[in-house]
Amino acid sequence: MAKVKTSYVCSNCGVHSAKWQGQCHGCGAWNTLHEEVLEPASVAASWKKQEHQTQSKPLKLSQVDLRPQTRLVTGDDELDRVLGGGIVPGAMVLIGGEPGIGKSTLMLQVALQLKDLKVLYVSGEESQQQIKMRAQRMGLDSEQCYVLTETSIEQIFQRISELSPELLVIDSIQTLQTLQSDSIAGSVTQIRDCAGQLIRYAKESQVPVFMIGHITKEGSLAGPKVLEHMVDTVLQFEGDRHLSYRILRTAKNRFGPTSELGIYEMNEMGLRGVKNPSEILISQREHDLSGVAIAASLEGNRPLLIEIQALVSPSAYGTAQRTCTGFDNRRLNMLLAVLEKRAGLKLGAHDVFLNIAGGLRIEDPAIDLAVAVAVTSSLNDIPVPGKLCFCGEIGLGGEIRSVNRAPQRIKEAEKLGFSKICLSRYALKGVSNNKVIDVAGYSRLEQLFSELWG
Repeated sequence: MAKVKTSYVCSNCGVHSAKWQGQCHGCGAWNTLHEEVLEPASVAASWKKQEHQTQSKPLKLSQVDLRPQTRLVTGDDELDRVLGGGIVPGAMVLIGGEPGIGKSTLMLQVALQLKDLKVLYVSGEESQQQIKMRAQRMGLDSEQCYVLTETSIEQIFQRISELSPELLVIDSIQTLQTLQSDSIAGSVTQIRDCAGQLIRYAKESQVPVFMIGHITKEGSLAGPKVLEHMVDTVLQFEGDRHLSYRILRTAKNRFGPTSELGIYEMNEMGLRGVKNPSEILISQREHDLSGVAIAASLEGNRPLLIEIQALVSPSAYGTAQRTCTGFDNRRLNMLLAVLEKRAGLKLGAHDVFLNIAGGLRIEDPAIDLAVAVAVTSSLNDIPVPGKLCFCGEIGLGGEIRSVNRAPQRIKEAEKLGFSKICLSRYALKGVSNNKVIDVAGYSRLEQLFSELWG
């Protein structure tokens, strides 16, 4: 009997190593090498022969036939927005998220809503009865949705050849395995080989494929990093299990813009798209409270008004705490240093807690101004007067810098009934000041604070 040959593969970059070592010599990551069984020579030769059955010829760029792409509209406005207008034929979409966040619910909901397309939903984690029960809870049904519970990629392709679906959903890629590799399901080799076969099928048949992927405890997609490079679109499904709102982000999209955002509300009937998230992200308060400021943010092409909550209190210990929820902690430290140096605030002996309401995580630098106003308001225990919102990036010199697409942010604030928006005076160029909302420009933090609180 021939000896089984093994190799150590890095789960981060896919580099092979003859022996185990603590640090990968390819990417420098620690504890990412896992033992994998190498493919027998006969299997590798047969797979190589099958792989090169169809050969493409080189063409001049001017000879390439560029046909307009007809996207498949799913009927889910949030998913269509994140994908860039719909599903592109032959696209490979990878959806990742924490366990129980709603990935399977979202894909089953999409499969049942596409009543004009023949959809094959392949599950390696749930039985057909469990999927049927979930569909009944959502109150959806479709005669064109077929359910298959299988983990063998060869059996899946056999059913695909019999059914000829127009959309394929795989739940999940980590549960699939192929006979061409002796590794266990979920290993680097199995994920790479199964994903490669699915991508080849999607490109040759022009059938879009959705793959659900698990994530690691660090929050990244499980499996080799090359998996994210192989697919066309990578979506991240985020949210707090204790809150009802879920966020679908675009991390990569070859057919549309990145950094798009879709917001869902999870209820007993499944996931419902939120058309106006600004209304739910701003809490309804009977009285003005200190430490609260409204920021005009922009996620992708969608303007959002979000509530920034800050709490500044004297530190009971020697070292002051800096805690953020939904905001970059290092950026908060920078803003606090600017407030101390340029605005004269004494924050060194105070604990600062910052929270973005609604469970969102925002990286837009335009919310810097609202963060500074909320921290100052909480420190002095003085509420922000009137229905104001803020939009501006803060530099290290205490200057208020302009941000992109200011008219969209102003229009969103106007739609929600705000009376005034404060932003950089350098962003006023090309902005018409109407009678509905007052647009005020400032160049430095001291000017804004002096007008707000004197």
